[in-house]
Amino acid sequence: MIEHLIPILAGTLAAATPLIFAGLGELVAERTGVMNLGVEGMMLVGAIAGFAAAAETGYGAAIGLPAGAVAGAATVLIFAFFALSLAANQAACGLALTIFGVGLSAFVGQSYISYNLPGLKPIAIPLLSKIPVLGPILFVQDAVVYLSVVAFASVAWTLSKTRLGLLLKAVGESPDAAHAIGYPVILIRFGAVAFGGAMAGIAGAYLSTVYTPLWVQNMSAGRGWIAVALVVFATWKPTRLLLGAYLFGFVTILQFHAQGLGIMLPVQFLAALPYVATIVVLVIISRDRRLLQNNLPASLGKPFLP
Repeated sequence: MIEHLIPILAGTLAAATPLIFAGLGELVAERTGVMNLGVEGMMLVGAIAGFAAAAETGYGAAIGLPAGAVAGAATVLIFAFFALSLAANQAACGLALTIFGVGLSAFVGQSYISYNLPGLKPIAIPLLSKIPVLGPILFVQDAVVYLSVVAFASVAWTLSKTRLGLLLKAVGESPDAAHAIGYPVILIRFGAVAFGGAMAGIAGAYLSTVYTPLWVQNMSAGRGWIAVALVVFATWKPTRLLLGAYLFGFVTILQFHAQGLGIMLPVQFLAALPYVATIVVLVIISRDRRLLQNNLPASLGKPFLP
């Protein structure tokens, strides 16, 4: 049983990595009151930008991840202009951004179909990787998996322990009050949204340059929507988001090992498991209205014009 469990849990960390990046970015944006449903589109733009940069330069993920971050941040500024500067409906703008990202990535990616990248080799941390069971799971991963944990710790610390985190929360709870005491609410929201776009771009670039180092149209496969759902599942708390990402990563990777574990279920059902799990968790969470109301940013989705 252990010999099956180790690769499943090790694969869970890698499968959860794009969800962690995209989810953390969306969480920061929503903490300032901005609901961006365009995460899927930003991930796809980041995926093709990262893949194209890696393929053209030959530097792989080392240039692909920064390129994905820049592309994601640049793309989300389109959303920010309409949703923040013009106070357009945020949900509609986010959906439009997803449609735009799907179309743009498909168009640009035509010339990269069937092109393969070398990917990243796992890094075995000395001594720690030799720990029985836990070593191969936690300490033999690619560099981006470790980076996702650093990103989580940084975001969690910033939101809970710094003045910047308090300011982000204040803008999300009462933008009128924040504006009244002199804070540039729109500019702060622009920064939070750009951060979310960069994180989604990194998530997409990870998929195309490391996780499955090749370009496939719509390769995010709904992960952007799962990242948005994770923010609600986590009730806007970074630690819960991390645990939720690993849960969905486990469900995702389980389908590839199901037959080896003797689970004889239709392939279509196993492929649908992550999305079924998303729906089930959201239904369970939404039943506790008090939990949502106590953590939901008061101005989420509401336009603000000074």
